[in-house]
Amino acid sequence: MSPSGLETGSPRKPRARECGLRLGVLEPGPHNAITDVPGVRVGHVTIVDGGCIDPPRGPARTGVTVVLPHGDNLFRHKVPAAFHVINGFGKAAGSTQVQELGAIETPIALTNTLSVGAAFEGLVQHALATNPDIGVSAGTVNPIVAECSDARLNDIRALVVRPAHVLKAIRDAEGGPVTEGSVGAGTGMICYGWKGGIGSASRTVGLGDESYVVGVLTLANFGRARDLCIAGVPVGESLRPAGRQPAHDGGGSCVVVLATSAPADSRQLGRLARRVQNGLARTGAFGDHGSGEYVIAFSTARRIPHAPAAHELAATTLPEDGTLIDVLFRAVSESAEEAVVNALLSAEHVGISSGGLGVPLPVDQLRELTDRAQHPPQESTGD
Repeated sequence: MSPSGLETGSPRKPRARECGLRLGVLEPGPHNAITDVPGVRVGHVTIVDGGCIDPPRGPARTGVTVVLPHGDNLFRHKVPAAFHVINGFGKAAGSTQVQELGAIETPIALTNTLSVGAAFEGLVQHALATNPDIGVSAGTVNPIVAECSDARLNDIRALVVRPAHVLKAIRDAEGGPVTEGSVGAGTGMICYGWKGGIGSASRTVGLGDESYVVGVLTLANFGRARDLCIAGVPVGESLRPAGRQPAHDGGGSCVVVLATSAPADSRQLGRLARRVQNGLARTGAFGDHGSGEYVIAFSTARRIPHAPAAHELAATTLPEDGTLIDVLFRAVSESAEEAVVNALLSAEHVGISSGGLGVPLPVDQLRELTDRAQHPPQESTGD
């Protein structure tokens, strides 16, 4: 079985660009993923089973996804970071210290709502194993965990995610193409009434001799079916899931991890993080009361030593006059939008649906709708 619970030979589903959907004007990186930012790695552990009778529990459709800003010791070599709350209906761990100190010192873990504690412990175990002085002479550590609820497709009360799953995801993390859809933390997620999950995208920004990358990874678990908009086309009303999604059912949450190679400090990363909302809005989101939406942003351009050798640290930051910051804002918005669409297009059925919700988006119908909108039939002149 593959990580998504499908047969190993199942072909990969087409992403947005392979469906002829061009979202935005900037060019993506080689993998069109967060891993296009040099050094960034992504790992998944997917848990798919039919449940058990001893102890009794229902089917599991859940998992863990981790994002590593680099492959070295993050506690020793932290990265500049920011944490932005779009809507605070969620249970993110470690956010206040990121907001206060502007740095990340562990991998970022994503999982389901009731497994935040297990993921937190897994990150602690990883930090302790690689840093024997934590809790002795080096203070403690600030793990970063964010979540979305997969309770509609997963027996979330069973607490099947354990710290060992986080450790495995870290060990398996790698660069290159990112596996998307029904994998890792995205296994049990629903987005706009369809099967959601993990999506990723990137943009390259080049001005003069400088070239930077912006990459996004999204855990997409939000939105009302009727509101879905793809490539500027309101497809939601035409592509309704088989089960009628209740009018009030738009919550669920969205977590976005934003990485860049640009030399942004914590304050500037906060400015970039706030532009994620523009990309989510392009897909039809408006920040429902029950949809917790968070952005965790970091830069790989420099590292912050845990034990600096001097009383001052030199740092290069972005200019905020001129065109560069605006192009980076655009890159964030475009990447966030495309990452959500890639999550929808890549997601596979996980053997369970909830009132008709959670089945994959019908790609052929989507192509027909977007093609018709972008290439309307020519009216006859009567000649």
